[in-house]
Amino acid sequence: MQKKISSLPFKGTPEQAAALQKVIDAKKDDPSQLMGVMQEAQGIYGYLPIEVQQMIADGMGVPLEKVYGVATFYAQFALSPKGKYDISVCLGTACYVKGSGDVFDKLSELLGIGADECTPDGKFSLTACRCIGACGLAPVLTVNDEVYGRLTAADVPDILKKYQ
Repeated sequence: MQKKISSLPFKGTPEQAAALQKVIDAKKDDPSQLMGVMQEAQGIYGYLPIEVQQMIADGMGVPLEKVYGVATFYAQFALSPKGKYDISVCLGTACYVKGSGDVFDKLSELLGIGADECTPDGKFSLTACRCIGACGLAPVLTVNDEVYGRLTAADVPDILKKYQ
């Protein structure tokens, strides 16, 4: 599954930029530190928008394509912001055969977003994952750290109401 780039405008602050620059300055002379810089940048911003990737590339003296390649290769990096409530739907085999695709589709319909997207108000983000290790509760979704199991698409509106 290809990662989606956020369509929301970048809203970095001068404080975040200064924090990232401090990280870059400490590691810019060692190209092997690129991934560590990217991890710290994601910790600062919550995700790696193209603007942050460009700052990293410029500061580390590497092509933007290299930063983007690392960001899209490793699952730990997000190219879109996470909402206040990050919803993750398991699409692993056990969940999928029990209807998690329908649950995901209902969430997408009600929130007006797709996989790896965030609602314009920043309240919800939606992610498809492969397995969360709760196969006995299939199909499963999480909202932040709260687990919901044995779901149907009909359960989705009530779950969303808890967070609105």
